[in-house]
Amino acid sequence: MSLLVQLVGSALILIAFIAAQTGHLVTASRRYLALNAVGSLALAVSAVVEAQWGFVALEAVWSVVSLEGLRCSFAAR
Repeated sequence: MSLLVQLVGSALILIAFIAAQTGHLVTASRRYLALNAVGSLALAVSAVVEAQWGFVALEAVWSVVSLEGLRCSFAAR
């Protein structure tokens, strides 16, 4: 199960990155931020379960930044 969570989380982040690099998503868009937030949260949870603390720190910060971007995008509306 942990491997599946890792693969899905990684895929979501990579889909967002590839879409941004190819001009299909803007990095400030809600869709881009949501893909990053969900993907990084999944990876953070998996890292906690596996006690991979460096990875927990990376993914926790990544998810917080993505969620803050989402919050700001809704607040600006």
